[in-house]
Amino acid sequence: MIETAEFKPGAKLEVDGEPFSIINHQHVKPGKGGAFVRTKLKNLRTGNTLERTFRSGESFAVPDIAEQQMQFLYGQGDEYHFMDVGTYEQTFLTATQMGTAKDFLKEQMLVTITSYRGKPLEVILPNFVELRISQTDPGVRGDTATGGSKIAKLESGGTVKVPLFIEEGEVIKVDTRTGTYIERV
Repeated sequence: MIETAEFKPGAKLEVDGEPFSIINHQHVKPGKGGAFVRTKLKNLRTGNTLERTFRSGESFAVPDIAEQQMQFLYGQGDEYHFMDVGTYEQTFLTATQMGTAKDFLKEQMLVTITSYRGKPLEVILPNFVELRISQTDPGVRGDTATGGSKIAKLESGGTVKVPLFIEEGEVIKVDTRTGTYIERV
């Protein structure tokens, strides 16, 4: 059980039979009446967010969420195949289940897959990945009026904005949480 006093960003709780993660919360103690907690919650199954207010002292069940360390094997069409590094069992996820994680996924990469009651919810990538640029336009000298960036397609299929000096074939570091270029490797 988790009580409102234990709320913190990232904490997981079950509300109305659905798994949620707390995005942010605020304890409010009005001058008149009882204290309450305003929260912004993210539904872990659907990805929707909602704002709820709870009375101070309420308690909630902790959802049955499991995290597994898995290795990405390969993608085939709209299916992405993973292997549990401990048991060697294989599982696959669809492109919709993968979300934006598929844009930065590389073969043999270790990821964490969270599941709720045996059904996969999300794929958590490492914070930073190194990917090769498969296609980008050449940078035009003196073309910095727009901030000096261009779109580059990565080996994983995703796209990211990079500085003009980055060329095709180079390896760059990308922040998977925001999908932004960090540095050249």
